[in-house]
Amino acid sequence: MRRASGMPRPRDAALRDAPPPVGQAPVRRASAMSRPPGRPALPCTPASGRPAFGTPGLRCRALYPCPVTDETPRADPVRVLLAEDQGMMRGALALLLGLEDDIEVVAQVAAGDEIVPAALAHRPDVALLDIELPGLSGLDAAAELRARTPDCRVLILTTFGRPGYLRRAMEAGAAGFLVKDGPVEELAGAIRRVLAGETVVDPALAAAALSAGPSPLTARECDVLRASADGATVADIAGALHLSESTVRNYLSAAIGKTGTRNRTEALRAARGQGWL
Repeated sequence: MRRASGMPRPRDAALRDAPPPVGQAPVRRASAMSRPPGRPALPCTPASGRPAFGTPGLRCRALYPCPVTDETPRADPVRVLLAEDQGMMRGALALLLGLEDDIEVVAQVAAGDEIVPAALAHRPDVALLDIELPGLSGLDAAAELRARTPDCRVLILTTFGRPGYLRRAMEAGAAGFLVKDGPVEELAGAIRRVLAGETVVDPALAAAALSAGPSPLTARECDVLRASADGATVADIAGALHLSESTVRNYLSAAIGKTGTRNRTEALRAARGQGWL
């Protein structure tokens, strides 16, 4: 009589059920629940439950299969807040990021002073911020986010890859800094990486920031230069900053000397070009 397919041979069953020889301990079948203490679980493919090969630092042992991988994908999508003042750019970024299976844009704002309220309302995992925003710059918003929502990681995305911007972003607590001319896949990968605790910086910009060094301007000199924009007079600057006119002239003279320029207009342009303002 032919044995039905899948049934064990009688001899195999007898050997399996036979008691161990005298003096020999019984053999336990290894399983995920009987894995020796201290032995790490091996990653496995969700479909088959079999260990996955090629995992760095781990050797695959078929005697100890793991039904659940240690690298289980994140169950919930990454919640992203997007701050961009240009409506078309903001909509395009939201649309492209929404195509990623594990990323969800939960809030979009057009002004810097809307960032923190939106973050408090929607609790994003990552805030993607432009720098030059109305109301409040992305760099100032990053510092405020670090104080108000410390669990939210900040990624700066800007058109202007200026060394001074990068240094100020890192000082404000940003976890990443990218320029907008990169592919969307790179941006999506950066979002995942900063959420995982990494710092992501454009390599060329990082090299430029190291060679440029820190800003030579003091905080007050920066304030005076900003106030001098749009043709403001010394008297206008003094009134806006509650300083004397002589003090304003001293700050302007110092800023002109440190930037190596001839007048306050050129000093303002040079400081902005370096990202110091």
